[in-house]
Amino acid sequence: MYPIKLKPILKQHIWGGEALLHIKKGQGLRVDKTKVYGESWDVSGIEKNISVISNGFLKGNNLQEAIEVYMGELVGDSVFEQYGLDFPLLLKTLHCKDRTSVQVHPDDDLAAERHQSCGKTEMWYILDAEPDAVLYIGFKNPEITREQYIDAIAKGTIADIIEPVNIKAGDAFLIPSGTVHSISGGVTLIEIQQPVDLTYRIFDWNRVDANGKSRELHTAYAVDATDFSSTAAQCRRDYNIEVNKSVEVASCDYFTCNILKVQECLEHNISSIDSFVLYYCTEGRVEITNDDGTETLKAGEILLISADTNELSIKGNATLLEYYI
Repeated sequence: MYPIKLKPILKQHIWGGEALLHIKKGQGLRVDKTKVYGESWDVSGIEKNISVISNGFLKGNNLQEAIEVYMGELVGDSVFEQYGLDFPLLLKTLHCKDRTSVQVHPDDDLAAERHQSCGKTEMWYILDAEPDAVLYIGFKNPEITREQYIDAIAKGTIADIIEPVNIKAGDAFLIPSGTVHSISGGVTLIEIQQPVDLTYRIFDWNRVDANGKSRELHTAYAVDATDFSSTAAQCRRDYNIEVNKSVEVASCDYFTCNILKVQECLEHNISSIDSFVLYYCTEGRVEITNDDGTETLKAGEILLISADTNELSIKGNATLLEYYI
């Protein structure tokens, strides 16, 4: 299967801005420039938001239709056996001009019980951060009790007990389900996650929309979903880049993320991976070739490489994130 490009799906959010219009420029989007966009769903198999292929002979078909035809050849035999026609990851780009809500996501068991769904573990890679930007991950007191948390919710002081983390471009965090978190304004990041749009909003910084309405909170649901022991230090992922070598940044039961800094030319063997591979170009430009075709990949773009690919030739200079099951 040739390297596949997919059309991004932009999502409006109260905390969004204009940066995604520049990051995704030239990718065939129709947008309302008077709106603010917080998310680009770059690879999605979620119902009513299934990514559409934008290149090659499959252009115009959506991702689920391609999986239905090519099955394990496209996504990997073990992946197809487990997930069927459902694409097993959701890849996003986020731009936060303002703060996101303080929120938490349920784990698989709680999500199955409440929503007949999977849970949501996610990973963040920071593309850009203003000097005073932070992430909020877990609690300042790692021994906080359920009762203290409930008291903070009742008093409206939850913002005082969550842990701010200074960040810069290139930082990475694995956010397990159950971890309370938020993103400050001035942050652009890449998010890979389990394939579900399921969030319990705990606190929304007392803001209202243009009509004076506040967004719904889910504080009762959030209490049982929260892992009070999860900390920012546990979530941070450290790594060292090696030129022309795939280096692991994070791995969990749901996905692996590697970073790959390409200089000039790399012959990259992926035959041992029984999974599709997603490449997100964070900077630079490369040409990626397999036995069935060549595609150019530049900053802000994503390629889907089919599981039946054994060898890739990558030419140019770029930093790539490499995702697979």
